[in-house]
Amino acid sequence: MSRAGTGASRKPARQPLTPMIGSLLRLPHEAVVARMLAALHGNGFDVSVTELGVFLYPGPEGRRPIDLARQCNMTRQAMNYVLAGLERRGYIERRAGTSAAARVVRMTDKGWEIIVRIRSCIAVIEQEWASHLGTQRFKALRETLHDLSVWLGKLP
Repeated sequence: MSRAGTGASRKPARQPLTPMIGSLLRLPHEAVVARMLAALHGNGFDVSVTELGVFLYPGPEGRRPIDLARQCNMTRQAMNYVLAGLERRGYIERRAGTSAAARVVRMTDKGWEIIVRIRSCIAVIEQEWASHLGTQRFKALRETLHDLSVWLGKLP
């Protein structure tokens, strides 16, 4: 006996998926990264999205390559490759750290200029978002994200 037409083989309609918190955090982050890269490229800085990760808060100044690798979710070897490219183009220098085995990253004037451009770009984005959401809602969003970052151990 055929089941066609009996309705027994029909699957229930699926509810449309709504974005969960991961997506709601990722999507604005993607927009921010795209704006930062556009601002940097528009001002003559030749950095890739991978290299940009090195300059994101808290930045590379005085940090060890292994710590930057963790921040950027890559191996130490991959990070050393990224740092070598940034060093070759004059954004950073790698110097001896507190022990003979430890090396730390120091930003050059050109590297510090990237930080200035990033922070300037973010200030514009924050103004735009505050205008769109309203000052109170934006302030609440910022405070909430800060509190979560502290609670997660990502900020002091």
